[in-house]
Amino acid sequence: MESHFYAYMYRLRYIERWSLMRNTTRESVAEHSYHVGLLAHMLCEIGNRVFGKQLNADRVVTMALFHDATEVFTGDIPTPVKHHNPKMLTSFREIEALAAERLLAMVPEPLQPAYSPLLCAKQLEAEGRYDKEMQELSVYLKAADLLDAYLKCMSELSAGNREFAVAKGQTELALQNLDMPEIEWFLTHMAPSFGRTLDELSES
Repeated sequence: MESHFYAYMYRLRYIERWSLMRNTTRESVAEHSYHVGLLAHMLCEIGNRVFGKQLNADRVVTMALFHDATEVFTGDIPTPVKHHNPKMLTSFREIEALAAERLLAMVPEPLQPAYSPLLCAKQLEAEGRYDKEMQELSVYLKAADLLDAYLKCMSELSAGNREFAVAKGQTELALQNLDMPEIEWFLTHMAPSFGRTLDELSES
């Protein structure tokens, strides 16, 4: 039986993020998922090698690749829209769960046990059915997701786009509230480069 699963996954490159805001550089959900994978891996390795933790950096990358897979059906709903009120957020979560079920149904049956925890992660977390490792790594995945939004804001502001000024302040505060030493280390040692031009990066 023919499976359309990966044909749909590849269509994440057509789903645009930040749809309510003026962008100097457009970003797709596929690009975002890749960036979140990079950041989640880095945060875990900072945790392991700087702060002496034991985090599965490889597994968190896999989680990141699929964390927004349902958006191939739902699109990227802007945060101010889905968090406008509790009823709207609940409705969106129900739609998201249906989208996850539809995607999982496309996966060939022998492979479904491997992809179910990835595609249905948000429902499993909400129901308290995450395994211990995924629960631990989900904190780093969410941090990476937020960090990617912060770096997008930095990039847009460095290009002179004031549209992202408020969003930068909001995401910066949200990152501080996570109170994660890995985030602080990344912001100190790596984030400043995102505000530099290519010439400035080359000179340094």
